[in-house]
Amino acid sequence: MSDAQQLAEAVSTFRRDFARRQAARVVEADGAFAVLDEEFSGSYEHNQLYVERADDPVALAGLADELLGGLRHRRIAVRDGALAEAAAPALLAAGYTHDVELLMVHRGPLPAGDGAGRVAEVGIAELRPAELEQWRRWLPDSTDAVLEQLVGRRKRRLDGADSVRTLAARDEDGEIGAWADLYVDRASGLAQIEDLATAEPRRGRGLGDAVLAAALHRAAAAPGHRLTFLVADAADWPQHWYARRGFTPIGRTHAFTRS
Repeated sequence: MSDAQQLAEAVSTFRRDFARRQAARVVEADGAFAVLDEEFSGSYEHNQLYVERADDPVALAGLADELLGGLRHRRIAVRDGALAEAAAPALLAAGYTHDVELLMVHRGPLPAGDGAGRVAEVGIAELRPAELEQWRRWLPDSTDAVLEQLVGRRKRRLDGADSVRTLAARDEDGEIGAWADLYVDRASGLAQIEDLATAEPRRGRGLGDAVLAAALHRAAAAPGHRLTFLVADAADWPQHWYARRGFTPIGRTHAFTRS
């Protein structure tokens, strides 16, 4: 196994363990498990099927129906590329879409600035107004109930890793303009930057860069730090933004979703 494959395996294990730790309920299956959360039933993150192996890839849609049957959506996360390729025809025929995620590790030097004075750790309640407003922009046709779930689910993440912090940068008027989560696992030495976002009216002001820099510095300062990673959509532009800031793809994972 190459170094990149070993890192991708470690990153995938980190994400799998995070999903288990933050889950309200876990249902085990042969080669797979489902995470479930009735309070946030509309959150794909908190209600999905993780597949490690499958003797019959064609049967994954049926397994998802069995374990996620009470939900209005389906999401199946697959680590192995060969398994995803084998399962794809049947899942696409069943109405699923197929998304590819890039696992990206920070290889470059730390940014010159660490965000001091501009970026600080914030609590869930403090972030809520800015995050809720941004979700309204992303999903203008969603109901208030759905948007409340998407914001409220953040509390579950506090259980996902040894250290879970939300970092935010304030604009000149003192309002939060960008934010991201930082998850740190002491045993593996891995850190994940997740959910990096900049409020649309406040883009182009360096707020996202400030949050990313602060997260990278804080991750590197954690005892036993080994690497910092993030996940990017293989079909979307942020991967290139991250690449310019020192992140390198080391592997891919797959997600099949039916809304």
